[in-house]
Amino acid sequence: MNHKILCVDLDATLLCDDKSITQKNRESIHRMLEAGHYIALATGRPVETAREVARELGLNTPGCYMIAFNGAVLYDCAADRVLLKRSLPIEIVQELFDKAKRAGLYVQTYNSTDLITTKHTKELDYYVKQARISYKISPNILDALEEEPQKVMLISLDQRDKLERFQKKNLNWEKEKCNSFFSSSQYLEYSPKNTSKATGILELTKILNMPMDATVAVGDEDNDVPMIKTACIGVAVKNATEKAKAAADYVTVNDNNHDAIAEVIEKFIL
Repeated sequence: MNHKILCVDLDATLLCDDKSITQKNRESIHRMLEAGHYIALATGRPVETAREVARELGLNTPGCYMIAFNGAVLYDCAADRVLLKRSLPIEIVQELFDKAKRAGLYVQTYNSTDLITTKHTKELDYYVKQARISYKISPNILDALEEEPQKVMLISLDQRDKLERFQKKNLNWEKEKCNSFFSSSQYLEYSPKNTSKATGILELTKILNMPMDATVAVGDEDNDVPMIKTACIGVAVKNATEKAKAAADYVTVNDNNHDAIAEVIEKFIL
């Protein structure tokens, strides 16, 4: 039997809108693992919060991995061990905070356990509620960082156009420095150069000594497009963005609230 790797996004893909998982999705994943296949949770979330989701789903056994921070961290869930980590240089982090401040946009980054930002805002409250993460507020962002972080995120709850203008204005600046992409209509993220969920898949296949034609990737957002294009079989869930659907080989009949991942596992894995 040829074993496969399922790389699956968390929010609005594996998880329902209320952050739960359907029973059918849960059962299909465990049948897949019992058959000797692998799963990698591919998420923009930090390891700390995504690890809690993995534990709740029972995905901390051999064969379970995580591509966190949009590819900046590769993590072995069973061994509780970071296998690979890429970071943003401190000077780039500071520049992004300065640029966001001038543009009147909320911005945050992360240390090993917490979200780090400069002031308390409605954007912070919204994100903390969604991600269930602890946070620290520091007027000087560098004072709160123990090491180079894995990403910087700008948030606008009701003005995506403002984020789009910021991204466009800084496209020349980011060349050779970092990558930018939308992970939702409200989140504009900056990650280390040449880092994405796709690079996470590539690194995982090397570690497991498996070919790329053994990979299946599923997502819903623009930041999932690189891995959807890179995997042998790229899938967009029914509720995905048009960019994600355009990049996919297959679009599910079901959405994230109605067993989309079970559909993918039955069709392409088992």
